[in-house]
Amino acid sequence: MITIEEKIGYSFKDRSLLETALTHSSYAREKGSGSYNERMEFLGDAMLDAIAGEELYREFPGREEGFLSRTRAALVCEKFLFEVAGRIGLGEHLRIGAGEEKMGGRNRPSILADAVEALIGAVFLDGGYEAARGVVLRLLEDGFRDVREGRMLVTDYKSALQEVLQAEGMSAGEIHYVDAGEKGPDHDKVFTVKLIINGREEAEGEGKSKKQAQQNAAEAALSRRRHAI
Repeated sequence: MITIEEKIGYSFKDRSLLETALTHSSYAREKGSGSYNERMEFLGDAMLDAIAGEELYREFPGREEGFLSRTRAALVCEKFLFEVAGRIGLGEHLRIGAGEEKMGGRNRPSILADAVEALIGAVFLDGGYEAARGVVLRLLEDGFRDVREGRMLVTDYKSALQEVLQAEGMSAGEIHYVDAGEKGPDHDKVFTVKLIINGREEAEGEGKSKKQAQQNAAEAALSRRRHAI
């Protein structure tokens, strides 16, 4: 089997960092001890934002801040990182608890996206910024190619929906995202948000954060409008 190091193009000097990056909290809890990847996820998230932002800044010197922000958000969102995880078969390398395994955790978008971030954090700790930069650009290569060619894998769905609705004559004040509950343990909560447009419930979205749930609700509303045309 091809190792995860071969897939990302980086060999770890300290393999315990790689092991931690691939360990979900459910595994550590079931074993009663050991490190897991949430702290590395936090670090990797910051590195991913910085590296993607730097690359976009260098590659698109004539583009405005709004374009750079929207594009970076598309490249580092949960949905795209889940696709990245799928391309490198990250799920098969994860250590997760038996209970989480039974609930399909190995294929859950939030767990896999977090693991991509943790892996980037581990590379940074092991090899520094340039090593992390090389891995990030390799993992996001398809996304950057689409940006260069004028295609976007994902958009800022909330902004895109607002533009569509304003073109229909609605004001921003007629668009509301309402919290509709949360579920799951503290370390892996899933939030639900309802999208209300002009007083009517238009769509619902779930996500690891309220922000992601709002984006998913907006995406669902946009998809519904496209299919209605």
